[in-house]
Amino acid sequence: MNTNFDEQTTRTVNDLIETCRGGMKGYETAAGKVENPELKSEFSRLSQQRAVFINELESTARQYGLTAQNEDTLEEVAMDAASAVHRGWMNLKSALTGNTSEAILSECENGDAAALKTYEQALAVQTLPPDLIDVIEKQHQQILEAKNHITSLKQTI
Repeated sequence: MNTNFDEQTTRTVNDLIETCRGGMKGYETAAGKVENPELKSEFSRLSQQRAVFINELESTARQYGLTAQNEDTLEEVAMDAASAVHRGWMNLKSALTGNTSEAILSECENGDAAALKTYEQALAVQTLPPDLIDVIEKQHQQILEAKNHITSLKQTI
């Protein structure tokens, strides 16, 4: 395999996996903060969905002999820091607004908007294998649907 292909594809997969991990943790946090049982259930479902996304990405990458890197590269450290900052803002905003369902939904909506950008950047990579593109497109669509659902839930509260 072409080394550049491997590096670029691996970096893209790792970015998506980290994005999904952030979403999984974010929705897990949201489920723990809301009192509304319907929202709690929806946030738990979305957290589990992101865990499935991670497995799909890792499985597809393995088909091409790629493995997700667990070592902390400078890029991953920066992404982890960005995720931590977002979670910190989510915690601060929730504390200031009294953990209202609307505030938590807004933060989930923001998190999904950021995830969509990461997925769109991944889809712009020209060297991705077709199977991986299919997985990324499917997950992008499901994240978009989740974001739209969160937006509609926010409007009904």
